[in-house]
Amino acid sequence: MKNNMLKIFGSMLLVAGTLVSCTKDLDRTPTNDVTSEVVYSTFSGYKQAAAKVYGAFALTGNDGPAGNPDILGLDEGTADFTRLFWKAQELSTDEAVVGWNDEGIRDFHNMNWTANNPMLTGLYNRMVYQITVANEFMRESTPEKVAARGISGADAEEISKLRAEARFLRAFQYWVGMDLFARPPKILDTDQFGAGAPVQWESRVALFDWIESELIALQSELKAPKTNETGRVDQAAAWALLSRIYLNAEIYREETTTAYYPKVIEFSKKVIDAGYGLEDNYRQLFLADNHLNVKENILSVRYDGNQTKNYGGTTFIVHASIGDNMSAAAFGVNGGWFGIRTTKNLVELFEDNSGETDRRAQFFANNLEINDISKFTDGYAVTKFKNVKRDGSAGSDATGDFVDTDFPLFRAAEMYLNYAEAALRGGTPAEQAQALIYINDLRVRAYNGSDDGKVATITRDFILDERGRELHWEGLRRTDLIRFNKFTDGSYLWPWKGGVKEGRAMPDHLRIYPIPVSDLSANPNLEQNTGY
Repeated sequence: MKNNMLKIFGSMLLVAGTLVSCTKDLDRTPTNDVTSEVVYSTFSGYKQAAAKVYGAFALTGNDGPAGNPDILGLDEGTADFTRLFWKAQELSTDEAVVGWNDEGIRDFHNMNWTANNPMLTGLYNRMVYQITVANEFMRESTPEKVAARGISGADAEEISKLRAEARFLRAFQYWVGMDLFARPPKILDTDQFGAGAPVQWESRVALFDWIESELIALQSELKAPKTNETGRVDQAAAWALLSRIYLNAEIYREETTTAYYPKVIEFSKKVIDAGYGLEDNYRQLFLADNHLNVKENILSVRYDGNQTKNYGGTTFIVHASIGDNMSAAAFGVNGGWFGIRTTKNLVELFEDNSGETDRRAQFFANNLEINDISKFTDGYAVTKFKNVKRDGSAGSDATGDFVDTDFPLFRAAEMYLNYAEAALRGGTPAEQAQALIYINDLRVRAYNGSDDGKVATITRDFILDERGRELHWEGLRRTDLIRFNKFTDGSYLWPWKGGVKEGRAMPDHLRIYPIPVSDLSANPNLEQNTGY
């Protein structure tokens, strides 16, 4: 078993009630007989409830893989956070295409999504649900309520840390909302039940400022780096998210400013100086026992083939990237789903895509050109994620259905890249020199310890390409392309961008996804994003 918190996933209590698909009903009280007074009467009850806050990132309901979903109105097999987030961040870019014809899934690469897209509606509702679960835990874990329930000493202190972790996880989901939807509904732990439909964040800038203030405050409330259980939040996670939002501040705040680049450098360096760095073997970062990579993994969505059974997450990523004559057994699973591949743009980022030199190049060579998106052998398969341990054995699920591999939310490698980009955009000469060192550290690791991968100079475009080589399929590509003005712009094309084989420029309003029409219809306080 991976750790104590993951063990609790199998016996979690649902403390926030089941959500319907609109924010109008977000604050309804639970309809079952397990009340908050029962759930939170003991320290173990608090630990179980905290596991639900974490587990909402990796699970789709309380039974798994289907039967008692968190969110109604969506196929539970597709309702996992990682699967929904991954589609929105990767299928809309040069890094991924999918051969399936599920309703709405082709809209991502075609860039013709609407406010009725079921995948976007699912992601939006999953985000809101996870915010609501975190809010509920925060309401019930105030010092006053904990004391009133007779919990004190070390147990009360641990609950206060769990409350801070829930607060971080809420801030993370609001980052998802800010990045993808700009102005999601404003739902906080201080809201009263029955107070009516939530209002919308008044601006993306206001949400940015709120997330920033939450993360700054959490620095003193979270456990110190590397002192928490594996898979739980510590101070380094807050610093990593600050680094990420500061790097994208010009997009989120809708203004041209260099003021935030020194902050990117500051918080990226705080993570690195806290002891986070690069593991020796890049490929081991994405295996079934990647929870062992404690030097590099800052925070991941935890998956376990026996405890987190659902058809999303890395179960989706591994199975869906296998097809045709690829060996499923080599990936530690029982079969492929003939789904996701990549475009030639990612493949051609590598001078040698065989993986013999740059170990980050992990492909199964199909047809490089994509003439038919529905044909799995059109487009190279990506073999980065596997349900195989570093000793060669398969994951824990004997059936081969469900995958153990954790999905990284933050790695130290991202901090190296964030630092380097910020240094190029607004750093001192000394910081730019350090940026080159960090980039070459990544490249020496990628080249299996050889100096052959080292470069003498770096540019902004080189950084974007390096992010593709290092971080592909980790849910960051759409955000990166928007920051570099290459997501909708006609200066950078990829196969089938905008639904045509050669690619085409698309309208800039697509840089933000629409608020789902189901929520707009249910909540009169919401306004649609421009262009939809």
